[in-house]
Amino acid sequence: MNRTGRILVVDDDAAIRTVVGQALQRDGHRVVLAATIAEADARLSAGLPDVLVTDVVLPDGNGLDMVARLVAQHPGLPAIVLSAQNTLTTAVRSTEVGAFDYLPKPFDLDALSQSVQSALARGSSGALEPIASEDALPLIGRSPAMQDVYRIIARVVSNDLTVLVSGESGTGKELVARAIHDLGPRRRAPFLALNMAAIPRELIEAELFGHERGAFTGAQARSAGRFEQAAGGTLFLDEIGDMPMEAQTRLLRVLQSGEFTTVGGARTIRADVRIVAATNRDLAQLVATGQFREDLFYRLNVVPVTLPALRARRQDIALLARHFLDRAVEDGLPRKQLAADALAVLEAYDWPGNVRELENMMRRMSVLARDERIDGAEVRAMLGGGAPQQRPAGDAGIEAAIHARIARLAIEEPSALDDGTLYDRIIAEVARPMIQALLARHGNNQLRAARALGINRNTLRKRLDVLGIDA
Repeated sequence: MNRTGRILVVDDDAAIRTVVGQALQRDGHRVVLAATIAEADARLSAGLPDVLVTDVVLPDGNGLDMVARLVAQHPGLPAIVLSAQNTLTTAVRSTEVGAFDYLPKPFDLDALSQSVQSALARGSSGALEPIASEDALPLIGRSPAMQDVYRIIARVVSNDLTVLVSGESGTGKELVARAIHDLGPRRRAPFLALNMAAIPRELIEAELFGHERGAFTGAQARSAGRFEQAAGGTLFLDEIGDMPMEAQTRLLRVLQSGEFTTVGGARTIRADVRIVAATNRDLAQLVATGQFREDLFYRLNVVPVTLPALRARRQDIALLARHFLDRAVEDGLPRKQLAADALAVLEAYDWPGNVRELENMMRRMSVLARDERIDGAEVRAMLGGGAPQQRPAGDAGIEAAIHARIARLAIEEPSALDDGTLYDRIIAEVARPMIQALLARHGNNQLRAARALGINRNTLRKRLDVLGIDA
């Protein structure tokens, strides 16, 4: 059964106040509305609400400061923060000041309703230590996909739960690990990263746990491993899917016991580190094929964070591109600006190398672009010269080939992605080689080819005419 309560809604947008107020009233709540912090304080003088729902940017101050003040005065007051700023800073600071939940605008009314129900049931969530300014944070993006990432980060920075970050190469997995470290209580201790794919198999255990003098050929002196070097801080294990099975067993033992010994050593050392692991592989599939330990997978996958590919958050491309151009200026490169048609080309491209490819592209343009203002033609030329020809093979070949084809069209003929012809065009390009291959396989016998395709002969003849195939 749903709980009901008195809800104070603070937002300077009258339309949002009305819509939110009506939605909460339909749920049976008593709703009090305010447009400013001063109005909210006046409403509070008549009695404390069961839940506070507030915007961040208000005409007479910052809603987060109001939340911090009210939660300090009334520790049991749950506060739900709404914000159009949609940055990692906002998400984490909402948790920092003691907010129960954070919903980026535009938000779903059902999500707000559920959050209010949870707030009534559970109360506030506690606070974090102060965080760094937004300029110091590495993650850029305000898309809905990134909001999900920010909300998870905001929930885990204050604890030591193990985090597994997955995503394609170049999506910024190490940046997530760095943000979790920099925003949490371990920020003043070391952050160490270790790429499991870059270390010879026989040296991984020594790299992780250290070794004693004489433990193996060439061990001339004792050496501390990454677990020991990162004591009190965070250890980031990148490309964890490439870790050899024997090292997986040793890592699992450390995660279970919280202790380790150096290679060739007998003394037990306490492992005081937070683990953040990352992979661009499907660990569940590796478990199914016996290439990754199932028990280790569950130990690592306590809090999963999935980073979206850049093509899945195209609305962030312009923001990222300008950010990387500004960083290039800080590094002494010429200042460049992007014209509207240049941004359109960037947003249409599929970025197989994700954010890393975009950053490299912006640095290349900072150096090579002739004029300060870069237009779409110059972007297309640079993408055409720098984009690799993809020659996919295996079961994923058709899917990868279609991605590559659309990426190529975005460079050479961007209008094709917006003029309504793309579907028929791609279907025709796929159908042509398929029909030709089946005809060749059946000695140009149209009846047999049609049967193999699962269509009748007349339909095949029509497709031959439309596609211009001479059978």
